[in-house]
Amino acid sequence: MYSYEERLKAVQLYIQYDKSYASVFRELGYPPSSHSIKLWYKEYEETGGLHKSYSSHSKYSDEQRKAAVQYYIEHGRSKSRTVKALGYPTRQQLTEWLKQDLPDEVHPCAKGQSLVPLSKEQKEQVAIELCTRDGSAQEIADKYNVSRYSVYNWAWNLLGKGNVSSMPRKKPDTTTVAQDTVDTLKQEIENLHNEAEDLKRQVYRLQLEKDVLEKAAEILKKDEGVSLEKLTNREKAVVIGALRSKYKLPELLDVFHMAKSSYCYQQAVLNAPDKYADLRLKIRTVFDESSGRYGYRRIHSSLKNDEFTVSEKVIRKLMQEEKLIVPNVKRKKYNSYKGEITPAVPNVIERNFHAEQPNMKWLTDITEFHIPAGKIYLSPIIDCFDGLPVSWTIGTSPDAELVNTMLDNAIGTLKGNDHPIIHSDRGAHYRWSGWIERMENAGLTRSMSKKGCSPDNSACEGFFGRLKNEMFYGRSWKDVTIGKFITIHEPTSISKKSRTHSCLICSGH
Repeated sequence: MYSYEERLKAVQLYIQYDKSYASVFRELGYPPSSHSIKLWYKEYEETGGLHKSYSSHSKYSDEQRKAAVQYYIEHGRSKSRTVKALGYPTRQQLTEWLKQDLPDEVHPCAKGQSLVPLSKEQKEQVAIELCTRDGSAQEIADKYNVSRYSVYNWAWNLLGKGNVSSMPRKKPDTTTVAQDTVDTLKQEIENLHNEAEDLKRQVYRLQLEKDVLEKAAEILKKDEGVSLEKLTNREKAVVIGALRSKYKLPELLDVFHMAKSSYCYQQAVLNAPDKYADLRLKIRTVFDESSGRYGYRRIHSSLKNDEFTVSEKVIRKLMQEEKLIVPNVKRKKYNSYKGEITPAVPNVIERNFHAEQPNMKWLTDITEFHIPAGKIYLSPIIDCFDGLPVSWTIGTSPDAELVNTMLDNAIGTLKGNDHPIIHSDRGAHYRWSGWIERMENAGLTRSMSKKGCSPDNSACEGFFGRLKNEMFYGRSWKDVTIGKFITIHEPTSISKKSRTHSCLICSGH
């Protein structure tokens, strides 16, 4: 049975040592089992404290208790014989009854317990006196009221069995032996203390490095993992600042291999007011007004039009910090290739989409808009000079009429001396006889990309991408009919969007 104070102390150490029963038992010497400390801890968690007294409810009646004690007295005072004859109680229970009913009787101590418990320092003193004794070992044992075996056992544990002689044959030089033994013991004790201190320092250092890595991963959130050597001084300063309340600054600087002057500089920069506060607000405003469709190049162009001078790299950096990400929807691209209907023509453009004047280089292709109501196809001709659509048609079928009508409208805008190059992919629309005949009659030059090589017509692909990012992706077309969709994308709306950022579509940048 343990007192309230003993149980409370054990529970507090159990919590302090991260619920390690072995650590509590090593320090206190109780409780005898981990089950006891777990019961105490459970009671402490549920009630916020421990009960101060036990309410005993014996499972044996008073008559059974009296009968057991009487049998013990009348049959040689043997606990084993009593328990065996009656079949109850346990030896421990019978011992408690005897202590209460026969207080004058001397009860032997429990096996394994010392009659006179000695401290660690006292045991070391006993070992020293054994090694430096003038008389017998029994005299030392009688002095401390312990057994002769215990005296030798303590000396063996400290010095090893080879260093203690059980029966010296002749009286040694006590002065020399005593001094040498004391010095040896003191040196060994000092070495043990030094080793313990070294282990504490190593554990502390490992805990420090573990906390640094965990805090860096928590704050910086690097997907590829955290490497202290690859962190910037700014990132190191952020992590050090988060751990200043737990560790000393020199210790943290030593882990990061960072100079104190560098840390102080980074702290000054982190605590300084944000010089991009106004720019962040402008960038977010432009981004929100574009419904989240403008990337850093488009935002830079918009700010430049407002006579706000700033680098594209700064805008890109601030957008990353503000988590302003343009949605990128990847869909299956429409493919108009139907095989080698007619011989292909060479690639005259060769990815050079720069034009010195209008009507020199035209690009064409077909793109698909897929909405719940159905599919719509857009076929424009883009002028590389300014990136504007010269002509376009929109319909529900990617047939020859769609591209031929577009080409007829574009030829109608040409002057007498204009004979542009028209570049396309190897789709069937641009290899039918109707298309080829119109090209030859107007004196236009055909140019085709390589099979399956979209970069050969990247300027036209870029036009489609920006058009869809600004006018198609990110919107709900659930209740929109095909006719209404075509009406929304009337030529005026396409022209307006294209003219706003034409220099970015076909300028080759």
